[in-house]
Amino acid sequence: MKHQTLEELQSIADINQMAPALLMTREQRIERWAELLEMNPSRCLTALTGTERLNSGLREEARATGSPITVAFDDSLLRASGLKSDTYGEAKRFFELSDWQLHDIVCSCHAGATMRADWAAGRVRRMLGGSKVLAWLRSILAHG
Repeated sequence: MKHQTLEELQSIADINQMAPALLMTREQRIERWAELLEMNPSRCLTALTGTERLNSGLREEARATGSPITVAFDDSLLRASGLKSDTYGEAKRFFELSDWQLHDIVCSCHAGATMRADWAAGRVRRMLGGSKVLAWLRSILAHG
């Protein structure tokens, strides 16, 4: 195999600079979402109303302009990674969250009609807590 520089490859192939984004893990996608929210911590975001009371079909399509999910969808890196819309159902699929986890982040019953972006970022980061604890426990058990 011949080693070639990026410039050499670009002359013979179409190089997608976003390709590394397609390999983001669940944790990296959630971390990116939290970082985006933290970029403008006092930004006022719109909550989704009553997600826990909606039937599953309506819940999947629920959205609100200016929601924490919209912040994620506005990011080209997350869209390149596969985020297709700013609906509740798409966020649930893309970030691999349960209904209760996503409800905890975006529903008005926790924050009222609006929330600060830094508050939402904290809720998003809580979704990583369990993963890190489980990873730590696995490493302890594996290395005895």
